[in-house]
Amino acid sequence: MGYLISIATFACIWAVLALSLNILTGYAGQVSLGHAAFFGIGAYASAMLTVKAGWSFWPAFVAAILITGVVGGFLGLPSLRVRHDFLVLATMGINFVVIAIFKYVSFFGGALGIIGIKKPALFGWTLRGPWFLALAALYLVLTLWISAYLSRTWAGLALTALREDEDAAEAVGVSVPRFKIYAFAISAALAGGAGSLYAHFLGSVFPDHFAFVESIGIMSMVVFGGIGTLRGPVVGAFILKALPEYLRFVGDYRYAIYGGVLVLMMLFQPQGILGDNSWLWNKIRRRIND
Repeated sequence: MGYLISIATFACIWAVLALSLNILTGYAGQVSLGHAAFFGIGAYASAMLTVKAGWSFWPAFVAAILITGVVGGFLGLPSLRVRHDFLVLATMGINFVVIAIFKYVSFFGGALGIIGIKKPALFGWTLRGPWFLALAALYLVLTLWISAYLSRTWAGLALTALREDEDAAEAVGVSVPRFKIYAFAISAALAGGAGSLYAHFLGSVFPDHFAFVESIGIMSMVVFGGIGTLRGPVVGAFILKALPEYLRFVGDYRYAIYGGVLVLMMLFQPQGILGDNSWLWNKIRRRIND
């Protein structure tokens, strides 16, 4: 049971990451392959504030969100100068730079990382096992609400216009630079909260936990589930985070199966399994309407 709870907790955390990236890529059209950097910044911020500064989890959790949001807005500045393929390369570079800082700067623990990170406590009760899962699920629900609320606001319409055509959006009065920074900041802040939860659940953080391969994994979850939707990233995260664990009995072949599933999706269902106009989503809608 403990193993299943751990998988579910990790799935909730990665669902938050997928939703946060969906705001940046699905809503605003800014393709990023460096999202794990924001995940790592939030994890390290929370770890250092609790282990080295002696803070409790709750203020460290809020601080990690705020710090990552500010850093995300700052690191979003390259998006004002580059587009499309060049933005992908820029965000990849950011991921490698952030991990190099964590690994080679002794202030952040270097390659040895940070250990001894305590579980959060509430009214003297340590949150572990199903209680920590409940905390992660609550943060996932909050992220879903923020994503849904944002999509219904004028800012959400501005991000959609930005995704479809930046020049046309600017022509109708949308401040392209401002909304790009907003998208990066909000996306990074939510990812930072996920990083804080990850650090305190695992009890330690190491630079390799936030490497470029994790950014690829987060993007795969968004694309697999259905980019630009609320349901897609969540379903994609739960399937792709849990699938490799349930396939452990086949050894290293599980990664081949994992990759094969992604390739088949890209070939036959590029909208994702639950994306708009996907075969499965259309079938579900028809069933609901009937």
